[in-house]
Amino acid sequence: MPDDTLQRFQALNVWKARDMRAPHKPLLALWAIGRCLRGDERLAPFGLVDQELAELLQRFGPHRRTIHTEDPFWRMQRDEVWEVDQSRLVRTTKAGGAYKSDLKRHEIHGGLKKADYSAFRTNPRLAIRVAEDLVASHFPATLQDEVLEATSILASPSAEIEPLDDRQSFTVRRRPRDPVFRKKVLAAYGYRCAVCRFAVQRDNRPLALEAAHIKWHEARGPAEIENGMALCALHHDLFDRGAFTVLSDLRVIVAADVDGEGVEQSLRRYDGGHLKAGPQQGYPNPAANFLGWHQREVFRSPM
Repeated sequence: MPDDTLQRFQALNVWKARDMRAPHKPLLALWAIGRCLRGDERLAPFGLVDQELAELLQRFGPHRRTIHTEDPFWRMQRDEVWEVDQSRLVRTTKAGGAYKSDLKRHEIHGGLKKADYSAFRTNPRLAIRVAEDLVASHFPATLQDEVLEATSILASPSAEIEPLDDRQSFTVRRRPRDPVFRKKVLAAYGYRCAVCRFAVQRDNRPLALEAAHIKWHEARGPAEIENGMALCALHHDLFDRGAFTVLSDLRVIVAADVDGEGVEQSLRRYDGGHLKAGPQQGYPNPAANFLGWHQREVFRSPM
């Protein structure tokens, strides 16, 4: 049943501790769905998963000194969407994890369960729907298309399928958004980008100006002014990608590895300086705890 499949992927047991991001399982599931849509073998060797999942985590995950690809590969079996062959050959830790050396030495393979793989091959609409729900649950809108593209889902011909007809419905559970969050944040910042003061309007309405969550909505960040900043579309995108962060004293810090044409004018010129357009009088500054979350979990350079 489509709803049952969607619900099992929605219920992935994602590791939670100290408000840290852990997109390992969602990215592995998306990677496997992308392989399915391409017609690749259902089970893939851990060596391939280790390489390609690590690249996805480096690109879309938080900065970590060590990337553990073995944990989602092994632990996602418990979520009833993943299976591993020759599991008897793999030693496990006291915490229930697998030894990475065993997964490599015995060339252990893993992948989607047969029933889900077959369902996705037969009904690509279902695969796309599950993938869209996964990415929307764990990544902000500014990153979603790029994550789908990186996992080969947007590149699949199935991504161009027509919308579902009325007979194929899926139950989706997502955290609701506050419809007035944008209005409150833009007003607090005087309808200007906090970084560059961009304030273009048409018919007295701001253009390309957005209310950015500092702690992502998808990470249960609240819809409060203290967790928001008015940013132009460019700086919102760069902020969500961790190209820069903001300290509690409202100084902008740009990641050391950001480069390319236009970086000086659009970003590097603001490095080390304070926000050009902070909250207006009577409105609160961004809260230190939300800024700290962004520095730890999104900023692409270690603090």
